[in-house]
Amino acid sequence: MKCQRAKKGSITVFLALILSLLLSLVCTSIESVRMASARTQILNGMDIGLYSVFGQYDKKLLEEYDLFALDGSMGGGQIKLAKVCDNLESYMKPVLKQNSQNLKLKQSGLTGYRLLTDNNGEVFYQQIVQYMQETLGSQGVQILLNKMSDRKRKTEEADLKASQAESGGSIDRYDAEIDQASQKSQQAAEEAEQNQQEQNQQEQVNNPITVIKRIMKMGILELVLPSGRGLSTREIDRSMLVSGRKLQQGMAMPDGVTEENSYTSNVLYQQYLMNHLGNYISPAEEGLAYPMEYIYAGKSSDFDNLKSVASKLLFIREGVNFAGLMADNVKRSEAQALATAIAAGFLVPPAAVVIETTLLLCWAFAESVLDVRELLAGGRIPLVKTSADWQISLSNLGNLMEGLDSMRRNNDHGVSYEDYLQILLLSVAKEKKVVRGMDMIENTIRNKGRAHFQMDSCIVALEAFADVKANKKKEFHVIRQYCYE
Repeated sequence: MKCQRAKKGSITVFLALILSLLLSLVCTSIESVRMASARTQILNGMDIGLYSVFGQYDKKLLEEYDLFALDGSMGGGQIKLAKVCDNLESYMKPVLKQNSQNLKLKQSGLTGYRLLTDNNGEVFYQQIVQYMQETLGSQGVQILLNKMSDRKRKTEEADLKASQAESGGSIDRYDAEIDQASQKSQQAAEEAEQNQQEQNQQEQVNNPITVIKRIMKMGILELVLPSGRGLSTREIDRSMLVSGRKLQQGMAMPDGVTEENSYTSNVLYQQYLMNHLGNYISPAEEGLAYPMEYIYAGKSSDFDNLKSVASKLLFIREGVNFAGLMADNVKRSEAQALATAIAAGFLVPPAAVVIETTLLLCWAFAESVLDVRELLAGGRIPLVKTSADWQISLSNLGNLMEGLDSMRRNNDHGVSYEDYLQILLLSVAKEKKVVRGMDMIENTIRNKGRAHFQMDSCIVALEAFADVKANKKKEFHVIRQYCYE
């Protein structure tokens, strides 16, 4: 009997040991689940905090420029990281207080952040490119690229032809050739002196070169601005903008920004600028009236920026039109006949070749003045003209100033001023276009009532950490990231 009772007692002790182990395992599991739940709740608190902070994006940037960014300066100009952290904590703490967990936030901070202007504006640039890709779609992007490539090729050819024509210096050589040819013939010189008054009168009536040379010395805007159109006198202080001041820098994050230099992204960025910034045809209400001209020229006043664009347009159109004249046998014959007559009138037949080339250059210049004037009036002109598209005749060159508005014609199938702006911008370095784009957005927002707004205070990505003690036992260190995509 005693042996039997001892045996039963040993079984009870064994079960007690087993149950204690099971109870310990269950308690450990419960505690582990509790800690995992605490960690999850902390991570959720971090996520909700970051989402809430970034939910306070700058509405003006989004509504007017389709850009997502958080104004880290809270309207004050300089970025305030402490306030950003305080804001993050204010959204985290209510989440940590939920459920039965005893979670206490010990400290938090930022381990990285990215600003809109970081990497020389690459962050700004890539957000815009991504927006344009999503907006246009693959088909829209391809259509835009095809259109731009064709215009770019033809404009570059015209630019080359204009440079070649200018390097020839035919207009500058005109007077020298006339004098040199005259000196070779004493008789011609004597006759020229005796009949100087008669020749001067003949030159004034029949030789348009003198008139065009005088017109070439006029101010470019005086020639090409349409009648009745005003000219902005607005100016900016570039030293106060992105391109002129020392910028605030972000703190490096694990996923760095890779530079994008493709032709496609360049075209998409330019199209974005055309969609969101003003130009001479469609002026901006605030800041500079002609922001797109600023993107091209980078000068401090609307006047100087428009002058730079108009000068370049005139130069390009001269190349196109001069090439058109050289390929048109009828017009070349007209110029040759007039050149021969002018040379005979001066009693210097050897100068006929120089006079002919000079006439063609003057003709191309006069046609180009009408072209640019039509563009600035909001019209369109053919990229490359046929004989039927020509606006001014050789016989009318001397009357150019009287026909600046009556001679020019719109062509519905041609390219517009804004199309040409896109082409001109392709020659501007990416770095300049990016920083000037930020200049214009910053300047415009400042002029709309936010005088201290700075693009380099705009946060687009954050990496934050938090140390939280759970249930007075274990302390968790968590790190989370968030960025606008």
